Amino acid sequence: MAFCFCFGVAFLLSVCSAAICDLITDGVHMECRERYFMIAADLSFTGKEPRFEAVDRTGVYAITEQYAAKCGYTVSALPLLGHVELRASYFSCHTDNKDDMFSFNFNLIATHKGKEASYALNKTCTLSLQWSHREVTCEMNYMEVSVRSDVTCPFGTNGHNRNAVKAVRSATTSDWQVTFQRPEEQMPSMNVSQARKRGYTFDSRDGRLLFRTPYGQPDSLSTEVDNVPVEAVYATVFSRQNWVVLMVDLLAACSMYEGYFDDAGYMMWKTPEALYPSVGGTQIRIGLNGDPMEQLIAEKRGYIVEKHKGTVHIGIPYNAEGGHRKSFVIGSLYEFYVFDLSVEQISLDRDYVETMLQFRRTLVTPLLPCTIFTHNQTVLKEQMFTIYLGDVPEDVVLVSIQLNEQDFTLPFANTSTYNIAEVLYPNGTHGYTLKVPFHDPVVKQKFFIEDAVLQFMLDINYTLAVLPGKESYYHSASIVALLTDVSPPTFDAFCSESGIRFKLDHQPFDYLWEFTIGLDVLTSNLADRRGYILSNDSQSLRLDVPLATHGYKYQDVTLKGFSGTFEILVRVRETSEVQTSTVKTCLFNPPEFIMCSTDGMMTVVANLPLVVSSGGRTLRMSLMDNSCGPKDMNGTRALFSFPVNSCGFIFELGKDYVTYQNEIFYNKNDQNMVSNDVTERVIVQCTYPLSSLRQLFTMYRFVSDTVGVGKIIRTVQPTAGLQHPSRKPTAGLQSTPAMARHTQPIAFVPGVRPSTRYFRVSRVHNLAGG
Repeated sequence: MAFCFCFGVAFLLSVCSAAICDLITDGVHMECRERYFMIAADLSFTGKEPRFEAVDRTGVYAITEQYAAKCGYTVSALPLLGHVELRASYFSCHTDNKDDMFSFNFNLIATHKGKEASYALNKTCTLSLQWSHREVTCEMNYMEVSVRSDVTCPFGTNGHNRNAVKAVRSATTSDWQVTFQRPEEQMPSMNVSQARKRGYTFDSRDGRLLFRTPYGQPDSLSTEVDNVPVEAVYATVFSRQNWVVLMVDLLAACSMYEGYFDDAGYMMWKTPEALYPSVGGTQIRIGLNGDPMEQLIAEKRGYIVEKHKGTVHIGIPYNAEGGHRKSFVIGSLYEFYVFDLSVEQISLDRDYVETMLQFRRTLVTPLLPCTIFTHNQTVLKEQMFTIYLGDVPEDVVLVSIQLNEQDFTLPFANTSTYNIAEVLYPNGTHGYTLKVPFHDPVVKQKFFIEDAVLQFMLDINYTLAVLPGKESYYHSASIVALLTDVSPPTFDAFCSESGIRFKLDHQPFDYLWEFTIGLDVLTSNLADRRGYILSNDSQSLRLDVPLATHGYKYQDVTLKGFSGTFEILVRVRETSEVQTSTVKTCLFNPPEFIMCSTDGMMTVVANLPLVVSSGGRTLRMSLMDNSCGPKDMNGTRALFSFPVNSCGFIFELGKDYVTYQNEIFYNKNDQNMVSNDVTERVIVQCTYPLSSLRQLFTMYRFVSDTVGVGKIIRTVQPTAGLQHPSRKPTAGLQSTPAMARHTQPIAFVPGVRPSTRYFRVSRVHNLAGG
């Protein structure tokens, strides 16, 4: 469809070289733009339902939806973006204009806490460029045409104004008349007053004729031009003065294309190129928010401007500067974009009449899923989870986080081992990087023993809020880190003259294991009780185990020495299952030693220098029972091995222990014995805790949970006092210094072997008499 007509007027292109803007307090903004005046207000200031009133000398006029379309006002409220906007044409009803200066007066009716308040908003805008001969504005709710009144039409008529000529010829009055034209349809004429009652505006201002019509009028035509929906209203204004006829054709034609959002991220819109006659095509300027730019500049900024088969295609990149974006939650997180598109088409017809066609369209994308994502950036050797939360929109913030069902508000406390950092990007999006150490208590761990794999698990629930309303959105992620070849630690072991030393260099996963001596966990307390020397720092653990302390196993005991074995078990901490052990066996050859086994055997190697007579012959030796002699001898050293409850033993009961005692004697009847006035007593003892004994001395069997503590005690006394107790016991055995530490009364009782009886003594406080 083509529109060919004669205009006796021209348009002015209103271009502000520098936008004139005022920022009113309390969230109201006013600005003079190229062809209209704009007021923008925050809904947080105005309330949910703000209203505007136009004010002039004649009174105050409420700007309703119908009145706005008739008088050149556009009110656009976008609650999700939180603002309302009023646009007023420079030719709107209550605008005072003179010498290209346009004065506006409005009232803004806002609601604060249920009470209405009125704010007077005034502004004068000045144009700096001449109008085009013909100006056509396609607003959201109306079409407006203004033409210069001093341009005459070329002689003749065309197919589209023949009906208007017929109406003019039949007119009998000189008053201004209006006729609307439709293809192949004769429309009756009416006077301007009648047309105004039908919602049309006809006016003359400062040398320009004005025609304004809301969309959807009965006289409008909806059609398609090059597959683009178009609405057009063709009006002719005329007056007959005798033989002279004054006739002005006013055509308002606008693209009604709503636009669409394509897969490439562009908001697409189109309009026919030939809505108005043009020779040599049209010039295009596009932009957002009333700030159009030349086509080349727009294309450099990512816009698409293409002409194809008589249609102008325009694409706005989703991230174009000046666009509006909003996030909201409907189950999931969505976003949409709003663009206040301004398009100018400048054409020149064959009569050199310039037409400026302006489109103002608010284009809104459909609901688009907002794809926030998490990326696992964990580096295993750092022993730390590193999780990135990305593509977070600029109006969405992270307010709290849940780690394995434990809630944390942000920011984290200074003492926390966690860390979260915000990452900003030029496109307005942002992200968050979360760091949580593997070994933090909040992290779940699982050790697969057979596979030697340690699994770290972190379930994250992000709580985000959409501003400004703080609507919550939740994003979850489950992160797993696997460490392979997690083997149990191994001790290094070294022999010394006094015992065995164990050393362990710490590894990151030592905490998975626990070290035990038998069933007892190795701790500082255990080491102190047993006489171990334990040192543990950040680098290594060292354990010195002296001879004769608990945990040794002795074998191959001879006069030449013995082998001592000590074992440290490595267990899984969670299950106590033994995974490995470090066993060290060392050969020891002390001058003398005593061992007290769990089965009640006392083994003694004693150095007895007085056992050799002056003639070089070794004296006969025995225990308190003279039938119990040494197992082996070598010079002055003798080896005895016998049950503690045999060989004429005596015992001592204390509060928490029992001590078995025997003594090594020389044969005093030996004629070659040295006749010194004094000789040496050699007393041997094994002490067991009562709590460890399963059967006490009244039985032939002896069983203890722990080895006993042995002592070799040497005292000196006159030779005459050295006699065998089986012949005549000493008047009274005295406590050795080692026994003197007990404060409870004690008694020495000679060993006896009664008939077998089975009972257990858990604790004996005092046993008196013999």
